[in-house]
Amino acid sequence: MSVSSGTWNGPPPRSGNLRELAESIEEATGLRAQIVGGKLVMSPTPRGKHAGVVKRLRRQLEGMVLPDGLDVYEVSSIALPDDPDDYVTPDLIVLPTEWEDDDDWLAASEDTALAVEVISSSEKSRGIRDKADWYAVARVPLLLVIDPRKATWALHSRPDNGTYQDVLPGKFGESVPLPEPFGIDVGTGDFPVYGGGARPAGD
Repeated sequence: MSVSSGTWNGPPPRSGNLRELAESIEEATGLRAQIVGGKLVMSPTPRGKHAGVVKRLRRQLEGMVLPDGLDVYEVSSIALPDDPDDYVTPDLIVLPTEWEDDDDWLAASEDTALAVEVISSSEKSRGIRDKADWYAVARVPLLLVIDPRKATWALHSRPDNGTYQDVLPGKFGESVPLPEPFGIDVGTGDFPVYGGGARPAGD
């Protein structure tokens, strides 16, 4: 077990208490903790523009006609299949509405229709690739990765053998065509860009 992307000065993790440690770190530091492959991965609290992307996307999805029985949620985590401790917490997730009545805090990966990750300004390329692999291993059918550093997005689909077989890239200003069961286009023209960077011209 190891801790990355942050510093923890408390007691070292012992077998079976990694989730307890993750919860303690979140409470003490405000960092977002996830457990992947037996590693404790910490992310900084989202900045304003990061939160702005999440807000704009959520409002769009909530204003569209989603498939029956599905809705959009924040701060909900997905259980990963490789280790009973493993879980990830996407920025947005589309789940069955029964999730609202569930006493568990981990959603089943097979119930996830769409996960959204908004890239932080400090994230490295390897970490971004690793994130996509996490969701592919969990067989989440659609992963939308939004990168406000470069004003780009990538829609990952068809998970198989621990990787997504199809990746559709795009720029802010170009709509994201979410396939079935959604069958809707999501606009990106008003997504904020980190550092006041230029937004590519869209259609």
